[in-house]
Amino acid sequence: MEIAKNYDSKQVENKWYTYWLEQKYFNSSVSDKPSHTIVIPPPNVTGVLHMGHMLNNTIQDVLTRKARMEGKNACWVPGTDHASIATEAKVVAHLKEQGIDKNTLSREEFLKHAWEWKEKHGGIILEQLKKLGASCDWERTKFTLDPEMSESVIDVFIDLYNKGKIYRGVRMVNWDPSAKTALSDEEVIHKEVNSKLYYINYQIEGTAEFITIATTRPETVLGDTAIAVNPNDERYTKLKGKKAVIPLVNRVIPIIEDDYVDKEFGTGALKITPAHDINDYNLGLKHNLPSIDILNDDGTLNGNATLFTGKDRFVVRKEIAKALKEKGHLVDVKDIKNNVGYSERTNAVIEPKLSLQWFCKMDALSKPALDNVMNDEIQFHPPKFKNSYKHWMENIKDWCISRQLWWGQRIPAWYYGSGPNDFVIAKTKQKALELIEQKIDITEFDVSTIKQDEDVLDTWFSSWLWPISVFDGIRNPNNEEIKHYYPTQDIVTAPEIMFFWVARMIMAGYEFTGKKPFNNVYFTGIVRDKQRRKMSKSLGNSPNPIDLIEKYSADGVRVGMLLSSPAGNDLMFDEQLCEQGRNFVNKMWNAFRLINSWETNTRKPSADEELAIEWINAKINKSLASIEDSYSKFRMSDALMTCYKLVWDDFCSSYLEMVKPAFGQTISEIVVEQSKTAFEKLLKMLHPITPFITEEIWQAINKRTTTESIVISDWPKLQNYNEQCIDKMDTLQQVITAVRAFRKNKNISFKESLNLYYNSKNIALENAQIDLLKKATNVGEYNVAEGEQNLFSFVIGSNEYFIEAKSGAIDKEQELEKITSEIKYTKGFLISVSKKLSNERFVNNAPEQVVEIERKKMSDAEARISVLEKQLKVLEG
Repeated sequence: MEIAKNYDSKQVENKWYTYWLEQKYFNSSVSDKPSHTIVIPPPNVTGVLHMGHMLNNTIQDVLTRKARMEGKNACWVPGTDHASIATEAKVVAHLKEQGIDKNTLSREEFLKHAWEWKEKHGGIILEQLKKLGASCDWERTKFTLDPEMSESVIDVFIDLYNKGKIYRGVRMVNWDPSAKTALSDEEVIHKEVNSKLYYINYQIEGTAEFITIATTRPETVLGDTAIAVNPNDERYTKLKGKKAVIPLVNRVIPIIEDDYVDKEFGTGALKITPAHDINDYNLGLKHNLPSIDILNDDGTLNGNATLFTGKDRFVVRKEIAKALKEKGHLVDVKDIKNNVGYSERTNAVIEPKLSLQWFCKMDALSKPALDNVMNDEIQFHPPKFKNSYKHWMENIKDWCISRQLWWGQRIPAWYYGSGPNDFVIAKTKQKALELIEQKIDITEFDVSTIKQDEDVLDTWFSSWLWPISVFDGIRNPNNEEIKHYYPTQDIVTAPEIMFFWVARMIMAGYEFTGKKPFNNVYFTGIVRDKQRRKMSKSLGNSPNPIDLIEKYSADGVRVGMLLSSPAGNDLMFDEQLCEQGRNFVNKMWNAFRLINSWETNTRKPSADEELAIEWINAKINKSLASIEDSYSKFRMSDALMTCYKLVWDDFCSSYLEMVKPAFGQTISEIVVEQSKTAFEKLLKMLHPITPFITEEIWQAINKRTTTESIVISDWPKLQNYNEQCIDKMDTLQQVITAVRAFRKNKNISFKESLNLYYNSKNIALENAQIDLLKKATNVGEYNVAEGEQNLFSFVIGSNEYFIEAKSGAIDKEQELEKITSEIKYTKGFLISVSKKLSNERFVNNAPEQVVEIERKKMSDAEARISVLEKQLKVLEG
């Protein structure tokens, strides 16, 4: 069979991904096999692949492919999120480019445009994931606005309302003036910014005296309804019961006392604007203060402000400061740093705003979600995130679930009058009419006046149901799929959406199924550049993932991502890691080409070949045990590194060098078959990480049928192995490394044979080891040292070896320095081991095997020091 010299990743990736889809290897249906379910964190429907997606989906694919090979019914459900705010903003911008104002469209006309936009631009990211090799069941692809998904969301809203867990009311909310919608607390990003603190004088009514307040938002002066001071602040005792005059508008407001006011902050006097600050709002309720909302939904000032009407809040900030200064009210301005809330979606500065919204009560929903994470029924990886999860859950607030948008699930509230309770909650208008009949006499009621709520539900109110709704578990809670696939196995996500999504999915799981939604939560880190900056388009430091795949192959990029991705820690991405991944792929390809090039004979393997075969199989099994342990702890990077070293160092650099025939010579067919068997195991162990190259080699290394694939092959089973064989070969490899280092340092060609001697007290190498040593290093004579002159010595463990060198090749001073340094290091190591063994607590409590390992370390160190000190004496003498 002709094997291409160079690995063609593009051709291979297209070929095998098409084949996998045709064979439906990724498809899953209910079966007797144990399920292993992962639901993709649904990306925004109009989004494109970025580096965070690459990392997240590589990990999900690794877990899914491994489970599939383990014989589980692996089901990875893909899909996209309708992303209300982000998508509506894009559609509005698109319409604006066409000269169309959203405000001139009806709801139905706008949604028609939105669906057209979604059909044109949506789903691109899923096609990009196929380039990565994602083994999703694409026939299960879901969209959070699919009819059955939306029906599930509406059913949940109605259910929670009927349970008294959803209510409507006027509350202080986070208002996004750009998107013109309310946001939940989790959708607000707080940033430290440079601001100004304005000191403003308010005249005490009927006097020439003033009280000074400090504020970062002077425009809100126009909405003030009181000034508050601390009752224990002696500076303001004389102002008790008095009133102040708001500058510019001359409106009179009371001066009130409250312990909430911090005497040490600012001037100790606090302006109260109940409509535009959550703390002021609470004080307003406590003191029965009026609330004056001075802002329109777009952040401009309304008629209640009486001044600057129609102007943007930030424009007014500058203009009112100027006006206050001109009138003598602005007494000082200081530069400060403070935290300001920004919209997570539009980056607009958030305005606290009193608004009539829908809320979901969180107290009852949050309790099982907290308990079952803290008791590890649901496990976090890494567990350090349990602390922040606990803090958030214990301080959770009711969730504002209404959004002033059109793109999303419309709230199923139907209004039939102008009163605050003149509404019903129903799935359809007909059902609403039936419920209205139970509340009022409809004999003279105009049915056409029934109006549905204009708002839609928060996007997260659909995605919190994702692990349930993708299997139709809300509408049909006893269907076969929800019973088989739920709870899901793992969720892979970023810590930033722990509260947005993870916590809420857990709440929904216990509320609507009585079960957890998943067993494990794997938190990836943030992908950063070499300067530790978060990758973003604005910084220009985020490479295009598809370009990386084109340049380094999908497998190369997958390796590059995993090489630096310890769970929960940020990933310092460097494109060189993808290059390293590509080199690793090429290493496997070249190993395959080498094995495939061998001409065979029918002889039995020699003793050294048998030793090499036993060793590589032992290394594979020992590594497999380590890999399984890494996977069980979600240490993907560790699992990859074990595979990487096993393939590169052990199989390619050591084993193949041990068994490959001399140029032009043949090799035992048994050795070739054993080499292929070992290589096949390695391919299977690597398949979840590098699916394309492993499929290509696996298909070619042995004859396969047209329906066979490494995708559905069996994951290697852990077998017994000879640890002593590994130890023997480790010692041999250290000798080989030392001899090679000598050649390199002395610039001695491999063609030139060297003589190697050993101390008669050494642990003897077996004949098979000696044969491998001679083959790997071109050692001619290997004998006991008996007074040979001009010898270069080195120590492996407690064993002493000597290489015969040409006269003058050894620098005596350099050797003295090297041996002295090694003695110093080994004595330091001996002291640390001795301390550990002198600790009775360690000796009595540690496993016997661990203690024995430490004792062996001590005896080896003592023997090594003895050998080195003898060498030192010889050199000094």
